[in-house]
Amino acid sequence: MSLTSNNLYIVDGHCDTVYHFRHTEEYNFAQRNERGHIDLPRLQEGGVALQFFALFIEPEFKPYQTVTRVLQLAEHFLAEMEKNCAHVQIVKTQQDLDDARAQRKLAALMTLEGAEPLEGGVEILHILYRLGLRGVGLTWNQRNGLADGVGVGAGAGGLTELGKDMVREMNRLGIIVDGAHLAPRAFYDLLETSNKPVVITHANAYQLCAHPRNLTDEQLRALRDQGGVIGLTFFPTFIVEQGPASLADLLDHFCYIADRFGTELLGVGADYDGIESTVTELPDVSKLPLLVKGLQDRGFTEKEVRQIMGENFLRIVRSTLLKEEKM
Repeated sequence: MSLTSNNLYIVDGHCDTVYHFRHTEEYNFAQRNERGHIDLPRLQEGGVALQFFALFIEPEFKPYQTVTRVLQLAEHFLAEMEKNCAHVQIVKTQQDLDDARAQRKLAALMTLEGAEPLEGGVEILHILYRLGLRGVGLTWNQRNGLADGVGVGAGAGGLTELGKDMVREMNRLGIIVDGAHLAPRAFYDLLETSNKPVVITHANAYQLCAHPRNLTDEQLRALRDQGGVIGLTFFPTFIVEQGPASLADLLDHFCYIADRFGTELLGVGADYDGIESTVTELPDVSKLPLLVKGLQDRGFTEKEVRQIMGENFLRIVRSTLLKEEKM
């Protein structure tokens, strides 16, 4: 059988599209748009089965308005998904994931990028869980009450005691923990603390592009050994050290990691709607079939393409989500 986006289970581990739901004029998630990288028609055209939707806490809301902001963004996400419920299933449990697949709906998973709202304590995590939060990125480059991000620099520390407690509570609740943006020491602390596989939703190989957000070989090896997954991002700055990035440049990162650490580590985390530019041949999510073809042309087997395009992320989502909601 020829592989196409129609017979793959495609997962994208990161996008910032929620911002458009209320802040971009002439944008309608239910219709194909000229603006942005993602909407429902283009997700369907690209064959995406499961999309992680990040609630990104912008720097201007830190440190005093983070709880207000995350609640605003959660409402935007929930309202938009409910408005399109004939085609979208919000995923909170394993059963929701199965239902979405059986009904051929887009599975939508709500995540948090930047855990500053959780500095207020476990009660904030619990209320966000009740609203449907099922993934948390601990930082967005800066230091917060849970961990240090890569933007802190050479003196960056690891997870705080609050951060470790929160990770353990996320494990208990079935919330996926995302280590993207973490400083190296915090990255290793996370791998040691979490009893569930962790994800790096959007990053690439440091050896091919020396950006501080990319993972070194040592980090990639540790992530693989912990059972985690890295979603490779389409942001040119993380792919090549200068200039625009081509599909061939992105495929180099897939091949580099696969050759050294195995395909079980790889996924897709495009970062659509969170980046100013993208891979030349992948201007929006509808073009994901070109990535499928590119992987095949590079010699990846059908099984390996299925793993990379979604099954690796799906494995972690299924093993982390609970069968039913609980507190």
